Amino acid sequence: MVCKIKIYEKPDLNNPVLIEGLPGIGLVANIAVAYLIKKLNAKIFCEIKSSYFQDVAVTDANGSLKFPYNQLYYYKGSEMGKRDLILLYGNTQALTSRGQYELCGRILDIAEEFSCRFIITLGGYRPGRPTIKPKLYFAASDNETARIARDLGAEVLPIQIFGVAGLLVGMCRLRGIRGLCLLSETHGEYPDKEAASELLKALSKILNIEIDLSDLVDLRNLISVLSPFDFGALFKGREKKDRPTWLV
Repeated sequence: MVCKIKIYEKPDLNNPVLIEGLPGIGLVANIAVAYLIKKLNAKIFCEIKSSYFQDVAVTDANGSLKFPYNQLYYYKGSEMGKRDLILLYGNTQALTSRGQYELCGRILDIAEEFSCRFIITLGGYRPGRPTIKPKLYFAASDNETARIARDLGAEVLPIQIFGVAGLLVGMCRLRGIRGLCLLSETHGEYPDKEAASELLKALSKILNIEIDLSDLVDLRNLISVLSPFDFGALFKGREKKDRPTWLV
């Protein structure tokens, strides 16, 4: 097994947008997409497991085991002008570069199966200075998509973007799919709901959907992540050698 795909349902989606929310710096993408799943009452339709995920299981408070996973949820826009969505959520990324490429390739296979032509990836960015209101940065697959981000006030981020957030946008361009990576400034020291909130506000404008942020208070039910992909936000006692070599 490299990537094993289990399809629970094949929803009838119209030109959906895929939004990635795997764990990363400040867990901002993980929080944002988990909150979308909750508020939109999105339904799970697919699960991805990979031999490049960690060989670990974690016991929760009820004694049940949680394994490394990525899941895809769907939301059908019920009103005129609201887009159908595919929401990618999980508690890990792949541990190696090869695993990341394989994972992103399979995600794109599923996206193409549902005629998805636009992918938005999310993440956090440590600016190396204190932040009051998180700024947004972006990278895009093409000039037309870049204009969407600039209209939001996002700035170009002239750095390397590691992990699924960057790789998925780069690979989707090879398939003729538009891609946009949105990053919000974060301290990265603990789960950052303020940074996640800025991403949700941006998504609300891009997708023309109302997102009530009043419930973005208690993060305990929104965060599901395995070390090392908390990037220091949850597991402070972790040794640095546990981090994949390709992470910054």
